[in-house]
Amino acid sequence: MTITLKISANTRAKMVEYFQDKKREKTPPYAVFQADEADTVVTLYESGKVVFQGVSADIDAAMWKQVEMNLNPGKKIEEKNSEDKKKDDKKKTDGFDPAIYYANSIGSDEVGTGDYFGPIVVSSAYITKEDIPFLEGLGVKDSKKMTDEKILEVVPSIIKRIPYQSIILTNREYNANYSQDINMNKIKALLHNKVLGKLKNEGYPYDYIVVDQFAKPYVYYHYLKDTPQVVRNITFMTKAEDKVLSVACASLISRFIFLKEFDKLGKSMDLFLYKGAGNKVDEVGVLIAKKYGIAKLNECAKLNFKNTEKIKILLEES
Repeated sequence: MTITLKISANTRAKMVEYFQDKKREKTPPYAVFQADEADTVVTLYESGKVVFQGVSADIDAAMWKQVEMNLNPGKKIEEKNSEDKKKDDKKKTDGFDPAIYYANSIGSDEVGTGDYFGPIVVSSAYITKEDIPFLEGLGVKDSKKMTDEKILEVVPSIIKRIPYQSIILTNREYNANYSQDINMNKIKALLHNKVLGKLKNEGYPYDYIVVDQFAKPYVYYHYLKDTPQVVRNITFMTKAEDKVLSVACASLISRFIFLKEFDKLGKSMDLFLYKGAGNKVDEVGVLIAKKYGIAKLNECAKLNFKNTEKIKILLEES
């Protein structure tokens, strides 16, 4: 994934300072620096353009986009995402395909990978051709386009009719597994394979298995090379929630479970938790560390996110 932002001079100064000790020895032509940030390569150009490349590019770009917004409120941010540009008219999987939409299918999707607090939830869902009018009547679509209130209202009706499987990866489990060898995308691949396998083994007749694409197919299967039982013959689609109702259902069910778990997590600490990974999240992280100790973050947060370091800095300053 490659994301490009156009930043202002004040944000550029912050970046130069932040990446001072992370710079590579060699710098591309017309670049101020190139640096490594975990799974992301960051290149800042003299023009003010900054390029984020790698599996975590979206997370790092989101962080610096927030910095730009904070330093320059009201200024329109120029942003380009390589995933939004990729089009291949020769492949039906890149567009709406009626043959897949109106077929019996198993789909899977995940929620929580961009949130500092809360678990990761991955679900698979099975729908038949006969389910389509029912789901369309409920207004089923990509969960990102539905309010949380609407999801909490609609999903109970879906799960009464639609077979599904879900896995909740707690923060403690995530932190125990995340490493240089197991990044976020590998974790997602392992979880998708597990929920797909569970639903497939229930014996429902299907025409397609569809996964919302977060990695190239060969990369996805490479992540699973040491897994004994791998679900294959998958149709990978970008923005599959908009094109296949089984994936849309999986997305909604995952979000429903995530919201319930997120609410329970906040209540267990008597704190209101913010979703995402912005500045408000850092402030709550500081409150958690002061109230329960910094080790508490291992139980409620994804420690590899940049928020952890920012929380530590804020604790030292307070």
